[in-house]
Amino acid sequence: MIQDLVVSPIAYALPGLLAAADTIWRFLGEAGSVMGLGMASLGSAIGIGIAGQAAAGAWAKEARAGRNLSFTYIILVGMPISQTLYAMIVMVNMRSVFENLEVAVADSGLLMGVGLAIGLAEMLSAWMQGLVGAAGIRALSDGEGKGLAFIIIAMGIVETVGIFAMVFLLGMIPTV
Repeated sequence: MIQDLVVSPIAYALPGLLAAADTIWRFLGEAGSVMGLGMASLGSAIGIGIAGQAAAGAWAKEARAGRNLSFTYIILVGMPISQTLYAMIVMVNMRSVFENLEVAVADSGLLMGVGLAIGLAEMLSAWMQGLVGAAGIRALSDGEGKGLAFIIIAMGIVETVGIFAMVFLLGMIPTV
Protein backbone atom coordinates (compact mmCIF):
# COMPACT_ATOMS: atom_id res chain seq x y z
CA MET A 1 0.00 0.00 0.00
CA ILE A 2 2.73 2.47 0.91
CA GLN A 3 4.68 1.33 -2.13
CA ASP A 4 1.71 2.24 -4.38
CA LEU A 5 1.71 5.79 -2.97
CA VAL A 6 5.40 6.24 -3.81
CA VAL A 7 5.37 4.63 -7.27
CA SER A 8 2.13 6.11 -8.56
CA PRO A 9 3.16 9.79 -8.69
CA ILE A 10 6.44 8.88 -10.40
CA ALA A 11 4.68 6.59 -12.87
CA TYR A 12 2.22 9.36 -13.72
CA ALA A 13 4.91 12.06 -14.00
CA LEU A 14 7.39 10.05 -16.09
CA PRO A 15 5.74 10.56 -19.53
CA GLY A 16 5.58 14.32 -18.92
CA LEU A 17 9.22 14.42 -17.83
CA LEU A 18 10.30 12.47 -20.91
CA ALA A 19 8.31 14.79 -23.18
CA ALA A 20 9.97 17.80 -21.52
CA ALA A 21 13.40 16.24 -22.04
CA ASP A 22 12.61 15.66 -25.72
CA THR A 23 11.55 19.30 -26.03
CA ILE A 24 14.81 20.49 -24.45
CA TRP A 25 16.95 18.34 -26.76
CA ARG A 26 15.01 19.46 -29.81
CA PHE A 27 15.38 23.07 -28.66
CA LEU A 28 19.17 22.67 -28.51
CA GLY A 29 19.28 21.36 -32.07
CA GLU A 30 17.09 24.16 -33.35
CA ALA A 31 19.11 26.73 -31.41
CA GLY A 32 22.20 25.52 -33.27
CA SER A 33 20.65 26.25 -36.65
CA VAL A 34 19.56 29.72 -35.61
CA MET A 35 22.91 30.54 -33.99
CA GLY A 36 24.68 29.46 -37.16
CA LEU A 37 22.72 31.94 -39.24
CA GLY A 38 23.19 34.67 -36.65
CA MET A 39 26.94 34.17 -36.47
CA ALA A 40 27.28 34.14 -40.26
CA SER A 41 25.23 37.33 -40.49
CA LEU A 42 27.43 38.95 -37.88
CA GLY A 43 30.54 38.02 -39.88
CA SER A 44 29.00 39.40 -43.07
CA ALA A 45 28.12 42.66 -41.34
CA ILE A 46 31.64 43.00 -39.93
CA GLY A 47 33.27 42.18 -43.28
CA ILE A 48 31.03 44.60 -45.16
CA GLY A 49 31.67 47.26 -42.54
CA ILE A 50 35.44 46.90 -42.77
CA ALA A 51 35.47 46.98 -46.58
CA GLY A 52 32.91 49.80 -46.59
CA GLN A 53 35.10 51.96 -44.38
CA ALA A 54 38.02 51.45 -46.75
CA ALA A 55 35.79 52.33 -49.72
CA ALA A 56 34.59 55.51 -48.02
CA GLY A 57 38.20 56.54 -47.42
CA ALA A 58 39.16 55.77 -51.03
CA TRP A 59 36.18 57.76 -52.35
CA ALA A 60 37.18 60.73 -50.18
CA LYS A 61 40.70 60.54 -51.59
CA GLU A 62 39.36 60.38 -55.15
CA ALA A 63 37.00 63.28 -54.55
CA ARG A 64 39.82 65.45 -53.13
CA ALA A 65 41.92 64.64 -56.21
CA GLY A 66 39.03 65.62 -58.50
CA ARG A 67 38.72 62.11 -59.97
CA ASN A 68 35.54 60.14 -60.65
CA LEU A 69 34.52 57.91 -57.76
CA SER A 70 35.18 54.24 -58.47
CA PHE A 71 32.14 51.95 -58.56
CA THR A 72 34.48 48.93 -58.44
CA TYR A 73 34.75 49.25 -54.66
CA ILE A 74 31.07 48.32 -54.30
CA ILE A 75 31.86 44.84 -55.64
CA LEU A 76 34.50 44.32 -52.97
CA VAL A 77 32.30 45.77 -50.22
CA GLY A 78 29.39 43.45 -51.06
CA MET A 79 31.27 40.16 -51.38
CA PRO A 80 31.13 39.15 -47.67
CA ILE A 81 27.33 38.93 -47.73
CA SER A 82 27.40 35.56 -49.49
CA GLN A 83 28.43 33.76 -46.30
CA THR A 84 25.06 34.64 -44.77
CA LEU A 85 23.43 32.90 -47.73
CA TYR A 86 25.55 29.78 -47.20
CA ALA A 87 24.55 29.56 -43.55
CA MET A 88 20.90 30.07 -44.51
CA ILE A 89 21.12 27.14 -46.94
CA VAL A 90 22.44 24.92 -44.14
CA MET A 91 19.78 26.19 -41.73
CA VAL A 92 16.95 25.49 -44.20
CA ASN A 93 18.25 21.94 -44.67
CA MET A 94 18.45 21.49 -40.90
CA ARG A 95 14.81 22.60 -40.54
CA SER A 96 13.58 19.44 -42.26
CA VAL A 97 15.13 17.33 -39.47
CA PHE A 98 13.04 19.08 -36.81
CA GLU A 99 9.83 17.77 -38.37
CA ASN A 100 10.79 14.30 -37.12
CA LEU A 101 10.96 14.52 -33.31
CA GLU A 102 12.74 11.19 -32.92
CA VAL A 103 15.61 12.16 -35.25
CA ALA A 104 15.76 15.71 -33.91
CA VAL A 105 16.15 14.46 -30.34
CA ALA A 106 18.56 11.65 -31.19
CA ASP A 107 20.82 13.95 -33.23
CA SER A 108 20.40 17.19 -31.26
CA GLY A 109 24.09 17.33 -30.34
CA LEU A 110 25.10 16.83 -33.96
CA LEU A 111 22.64 19.51 -35.08
CA MET A 112 23.95 21.94 -32.46
CA GLY A 113 27.49 21.20 -33.65
CA VAL A 114 26.59 21.70 -37.31
CA GLY A 115 24.94 25.02 -36.46
CA LEU A 116 27.92 26.27 -34.47
CA ALA A 117 30.41 25.02 -37.06
CA ILE A 118 28.64 26.71 -39.97
CA GLY A 119 28.28 29.87 -37.90
CA LEU A 120 31.97 30.03 -37.03
CA ALA A 121 33.16 29.08 -40.51
CA GLU A 122 30.96 31.60 -42.29
CA MET A 123 31.53 34.34 -39.72
CA LEU A 124 35.30 34.10 -40.00
CA SER A 125 35.23 33.67 -43.77
CA ALA A 126 33.12 36.83 -44.20
CA TRP A 127 35.21 38.77 -41.70
CA MET A 128 38.49 37.83 -43.40
CA GLN A 129 36.98 38.52 -46.81
CA GLY A 130 36.14 42.02 -45.60
CA LEU A 131 39.74 42.52 -44.50
CA VAL A 132 41.06 41.35 -47.87
CA GLY A 133 38.50 43.58 -49.58
CA ALA A 134 39.58 46.59 -47.52
CA ALA A 135 43.23 46.00 -48.38
CA GLY A 136 42.21 45.56 -52.02
CA ILE A 137 40.30 48.83 -52.04
CA ARG A 138 43.35 50.64 -50.66
CA ALA A 139 45.53 48.94 -53.30
CA LEU A 140 43.16 49.90 -56.11
CA SER A 141 42.96 53.45 -54.85
CA ASP A 142 46.74 53.83 -54.59
CA GLY A 143 47.40 51.86 -57.80
CA GLU A 144 44.87 53.82 -59.86
CA GLY A 145 42.57 50.83 -60.35
CA LYS A 146 45.18 48.25 -61.33
CA GLY A 147 45.01 44.72 -59.95
CA LEU A 148 41.25 44.20 -59.56
CA ALA A 149 41.38 40.65 -60.95
CA PHE A 150 44.02 39.63 -58.40
CA ILE A 151 42.02 41.10 -55.54
CA ILE A 152 38.86 39.28 -56.63
CA ILE A 153 40.83 36.04 -56.87
CA ALA A 154 42.20 36.55 -53.35
CA MET A 155 38.69 37.23 -52.05
CA GLY A 156 37.44 34.18 -53.95
CA ILE A 157 39.96 32.00 -52.16
CA VAL A 158 38.60 33.18 -48.82
CA GLU A 159 35.07 32.63 -50.16
CA THR A 160 36.00 29.04 -50.96
CA VAL A 161 36.44 28.32 -47.25
CA GLY A 162 32.80 29.31 -46.69
CA ILE A 163 31.64 27.22 -49.65
CA PHE A 164 33.57 24.16 -48.44
CA ALA A 165 32.12 24.56 -44.94
CA MET A 166 28.60 24.72 -46.36
CA VAL A 167 29.05 21.67 -48.60
CA PHE A 168 30.75 19.52 -45.96
CA LEU A 169 28.28 20.45 -43.21
CA LEU A 170 25.29 19.82 -45.45
CA GLY A 171 26.62 16.27 -45.64
CA MET A 172 26.58 16.02 -41.84
CA ILE A 173 22.86 16.78 -41.50
CA PRO A 174 20.93 13.58 -40.74
CA THR A 175 18.39 12.46 -43.31
CA VAL A 176 14.80 12.09 -42.20
